Amino acid sequence: MNLVRLLALSTVFLTTTLAASAQAPSPPPENITVTATKLREMMEQFVKSSIVATHITGKIARWEKGICPVAVGQSPAIISMVTAQVKAVAAAVGAPVDADKSCTPNIEIVFSTTPQALLDNIKRDDPDYLGYAMSSSERAALATISRPVQAWYETETVDLDGVRRVDSAKRLGMGITMSNFTAFAMPATSGVNHAPIDLPYATYARVTGNHINDGTHSAFHHIVIIVDSNKLVGQKLGPLGDYIAVLALTQLSSLDACQQLPSITSNFATGCEQKSDGITTIDASYLRGLYKMDADKGLLFQQSDIADKMLKDAEGR
Repeated sequence: MNLVRLLALSTVFLTTTLAASAQAPSPPPENITVTATKLREMMEQFVKSSIVATHITGKIARWEKGICPVAVGQSPAIISMVTAQVKAVAAAVGAPVDADKSCTPNIEIVFSTTPQALLDNIKRDDPDYLGYAMSSSERAALATISRPVQAWYETETVDLDGVRRVDSAKRLGMGITMSNFTAFAMPATSGVNHAPIDLPYATYARVTGNHINDGTHSAFHHIVIIVDSNKLVGQKLGPLGDYIAVLALTQLSSLDACQQLPSITSNFATGCEQKSDGITTIDASYLRGLYKMDADKGLLFQQSDIADKMLKDAEGR
């Protein structure tokens, strides 16, 4: 069932409960002298503490198709502001944006007073939207509301030929039949077993064979972001919209990390006093690095690409 149609049945649409206030500028940072080496270490730590490697390729996923956000559960004015904010941030950091007004939504933002019931419906009707899970216990853990704003990522693997396959432990491949290159004479006979090897549930991807750049990469296929409206009464819409925009453009390793560097991702971290009134220069630099990195490279090279971009931004290069 299409998630938007499902939401129309399962989500209680709210009146405006969020304070749609203008985004205030962040205070200027203190003047602190930091060596280039220390700055590089800080950038690398930020990247390592932020990224998630996908299960299939072990690489970082990002959007390759144009994003098409849709939101429900608030007034038309707030819905319009949130989706416009996501698109604006995406365009600013180099992420693709689908300009077609009738595009098929691939980022679904839901404001709900019953978030767990909504997630239960997604688990029942569209379980792959929750992300990759090897077992029913892993899927049950994914299908649990634990934060006021939370996101779920369905990824896909793209091979050397551009073939895309959604990452799913439950979706079996079409199967592969391989030539038997290890044929050998059977015991007590001069005959050789040339029968092909049949792998009925396997999937495959064309690669270069290069260990640094193998020709495969990971991309987002669909993202669901659920906002628990019960816990966000009185929140400023500007910072909330920026927080949602970051979740819509990158999968973070933890939503409870209090970052050393200024970041809007710390806004909902438990016990973190560091708050931002919008996306910081660090957040924007990280996202620009993500959308400029070489997607085919291995994880360590991708981390380095992003950190390099962040360092150049910090040094004004």
